[in-house]
Amino acid sequence: MKKLLLIFCFAPLLASAQNFYATARLGMSNYQGDLKAKSVSFAQSKLLGSLGARYDFTEHITARTFFTLTSIHADDKKGTASMQQRNLNFTSKIFEWQVAGQYNFFSFNEKWWTPYVFAGVGLFHFNPFTNDTVGTKTFLKPLSTEGQGFMAGVKNYKLTQFFIPVGIGAEYSLNEDMRLGIEFGYSKTFTDYLDDVSTVYVDQAALLAARGQKAVDLAYRGNEKGANGGPYPPAGYLRGNAKLKDAYYYLAITYSVRLVFDQYKEIAGLPASKKQKKSGCPATRY
Repeated sequence: MKKLLLIFCFAPLLASAQNFYATARLGMSNYQGDLKAKSVSFAQSKLLGSLGARYDFTEHITARTFFTLTSIHADDKKGTASMQQRNLNFTSKIFEWQVAGQYNFFSFNEKWWTPYVFAGVGLFHFNPFTNDTVGTKTFLKPLSTEGQGFMAGVKNYKLTQFFIPVGIGAEYSLNEDMRLGIEFGYSKTFTDYLDDVSTVYVDQAALLAARGQKAVDLAYRGNEKGANGGPYPPAGYLRGNAKLKDAYYYLAITYSVRLVFDQYKEIAGLPASKKQKKSGCPATRY
């Protein structure tokens, strides 16, 4: 009688809870922008880690959310000849939260694996910085290196912004409760200032008067190269490419585990599911 009462009270809740998974990602991230010669390259990559959750609405549709911490970095010294002449570099930590929908091409009731695609919306925070010639860490936004905030028509950029995450992946079911996968994700942003580089050089005298010598020193660093460098460029000379927004991307291993470990079956008096070596539909392997 007690078992029947437990089934009646908890079966609906557990039947729903069995579709919840805790999930994690571990991989490498990189950035796309004015300080990278190649659009997609994992040179100068940084570690990425994520924690999140997912819910399977159907065999093919999954809702997912992640909190992610990573960094992006690039250095003109590793770019083209013109980039080396400019001699800029930056690093920025990225903290993001995203929600997305995932479409699984196969059903885990029929196969042990599936490829998938995903897309969603998110919020991220960044704050580019560099080290000066004596190694002092300096955040770049307050320096207004392109005249943001003091030149007419040049607005300051926001450090917290929306982005659109999209990507592809594949996932393998280790057993009824655990899944392992690999995923490539791309974060489309609406800013060109992940690296603090976007448009043209501002007038040197105006920048010096508004933000000081350090701003001038870090807006153009070609003169740090000595005889191989050059003077500060004239106002209006191209510093970056404002037509293309910056972005970042990653390649990661994913791991998901069901939050309710077959408790709905145990309460109902059914045996817990275990993956067998025999072939057949996963849903029938008990």
